[in-house]
Amino acid sequence: MNRAVARITVTLANTLIAAACWTASLAVAADRPRPPNVILILMDDMGWRDVGFMGNTFLETPHIDALAKKGLVFTQAYASAPNCAPTRACLMSGQYTPRHGIYTVVDPRQPAGSPWHKLVASQSESELATGVVTIAESLKSGGYATGFFGMWNLGRGRSGPVTPGGQGFGTVVFPETIQFGKDAYFDDAGNYLSDRLTDEVLAFVEKNRERPFFAYLPDHAVHAPYDPKPDLLAKYEAKAARGDDGRNNAAHAATVEAVDQNVGRITAALDRLQLSDNTIVIFTSDNGGTQQFTPPLRGGKGELYEGGIRVPLVVSWAGLKAPGSTSAVAVSSIDLYPTLLELAGLPAPEGQQLDGMSLVPVFQGAATLPRPRLFWHFPCYVGRATPSSAVREGDFKLVEFFEDGGRAELYNLRDDPHEERNLAAKLPAKAATLSRSLHDWQRETGAAIPGDANPAYDPQAERPRGSQPGSQRGQPGGQGEQRAKAGRGGSERRGRPGRQPSNSQ
Repeated sequence: MNRAVARITVTLANTLIAAACWTASLAVAADRPRPPNVILILMDDMGWRDVGFMGNTFLETPHIDALAKKGLVFTQAYASAPNCAPTRACLMSGQYTPRHGIYTVVDPRQPAGSPWHKLVASQSESELATGVVTIAESLKSGGYATGFFGMWNLGRGRSGPVTPGGQGFGTVVFPETIQFGKDAYFDDAGNYLSDRLTDEVLAFVEKNRERPFFAYLPDHAVHAPYDPKPDLLAKYEAKAARGDDGRNNAAHAATVEAVDQNVGRITAALDRLQLSDNTIVIFTSDNGGTQQFTPPLRGGKGELYEGGIRVPLVVSWAGLKAPGSTSAVAVSSIDLYPTLLELAGLPAPEGQQLDGMSLVPVFQGAATLPRPRLFWHFPCYVGRATPSSAVREGDFKLVEFFEDGGRAELYNLRDDPHEERNLAAKLPAKAATLSRSLHDWQRETGAAIPGDANPAYDPQAERPRGSQPGSQRGQPGGQGEQRAKAGRGGSERRGRPGRQPSNSQ
């Protein structure tokens, strides 16, 4: 055989081998189960008991409750921080707040050194660093279509490296993208924000139905000031008039039910597209609610008491071992990242510490996780809350307050879930052990510690105030009531420039 014929023979043989390998790889890929789709719904300021499946009988959330009936409800689920930006950063990174440095919403109304601050608060980053590999980036690298629909709060701008498009999301829809003003629930045409964001999610799901997808829906609801749909507002005003325990709020309830309607639209679309069995739907919140809605838990948004960090969490998926069950395992926002990685069959990002733990064992029936403690660190001021840090170990939780020289409060959450009995003096050894664990963790993570006295401190200075629930939209005299009377076709401009939100955090 001459050399030319030999080369042709070898080339042909290599081509046939490559074709065989390619065919075999296709066969293996075809046999490999498609990883599950993910729809993550993150509410804004929804407290632990702002849904029916957590025991609220005033609100009506039939579609969210239906998720709970066929899903897994976590009765001791926590946000990783007591306000929105740090929790979102924890969720996107899988890390505790000291690792990414976003401790709070950077609020010009509460600059460090404000006269009502006893201490100089620690500085907080306002953007999630681009070196952090987000859950969206990890899933995208694994073949997922990724979509973002709602409120980001981890970097300004509509494009660039610190925006959702720069952090792993292929499809990005902000409220402004669909013509909503800042913090507005209605656009000028009378469209409701939760409805329109859901429209975009459904279009994304339809477009990507043939491949794995990750849809992240951080809705603006149920952030105050409220601007509810007039028909729902009227419904709850009438309901409240028949009997009110003092904590109910018609505008808040109407805002929650509007969200529930859209959860129903999402689940119906998944059924119609025959995607329900292979789609994980996660419903949770970024922090606790306002104190009006958190009882009997103590505290609210901005605080490390249970009312400020306990949130609703339901996971609905056909792969659960016991659908329609509850779990008392203490879990946190940081756990969602490693959970989704395991379900997608993807590795953790190289060189990035993930503080969360996969919840897949709990999905399969485990009653515990091999994690001794959960931590929180909030070295800033928000509202009336002061800088604090906390640790939970088993049933015990210790909260450390920096203003008072590290004063600690100790609670047994099994016996005292409402945190009414401080056991620090009664159980000094337990308090000291937890305090050491907390301080070791602070050092290990490089947590910023506020310690310097504020030279500008004035005990008579007044803190800035936002609107309280009674003065929010939908209350007597508010714009929600005016719209209910005039109809949504009125000439009022929704989301008009220059409107000041009651609380941007």
